[in-house]
Amino acid sequence: MAEAPKQQQAQIKADEKELLGQYSNLVVVHHNAEEFTLNFVYMFPTVAQGKLVASLILNPRHAKRLLRALQENVARYEAQFGTLPEGPGPDAEPKVGFVQ
Repeated sequence: MAEAPKQQQAQIKADEKELLGQYSNLVVVHHNAEEFTLNFVYMFPTVAQGKLVASLILNPRHAKRLLRALQENVARYEAQFGTLPEGPGPDAEPKVGFVQ
């Protein structure tokens, strides 16, 4: 019987800026055959304007793993704190575009 491969512990380096994180209240997702792009945006509450705070590009398999991790963590959150209400559906998406 073959032994299972040993998992290595990875050390991740981060500067203070990355450790502070970024707040986003909107994510715009695009995909093609090779990748998923997640653009995290902060939409200002008083004006119809937003600012891109981060952009992540994932291969499709990693995007699926991210989806699974989010589903598992939302389930744990709801088990601890109660059911989260569903937000507005896709028809209520704000119309946003990028300016350069």
